Amino acid sequence: MGAPDLRKEKRITPEMTVLDVVERYPGTESVFKKFDEQAGVCICCQSLFETLRDVSKKYDIDLDQLMTELETRMNGIQERI
Repeated sequence: MGAPDLRKEKRITPEMTVLDVVERYPGTESVFKKFDEQAGVCICCQSLFETLRDVSKKYDIDLDQLMTELETRMNGIQERI
C-alpha cells in the first residue's frame, strides 16, 4: 500500500473550531466575514472556540455551503503548520 494522497483528504472538518481554521488558514477569515450578516454577529468575535458544525446550527448557516467555501478559499492559500 502506498501513502495516502493528502490532496484528497479534507483538511478542514466540521469538528474544527473557528480558531483552528483561521489560525491554520488565515485567508479563510474572509469566508467567515461573508457569513457575519446572516449570523447577525461577527462569527470570529463571538464563536471563535465553537466548532464549524455548532456555528452552522447556532446561526442557521448551511454547513455544506460553509465547508465548500472554506475549502475553496483554503486551496488558494498556504497552510500554516
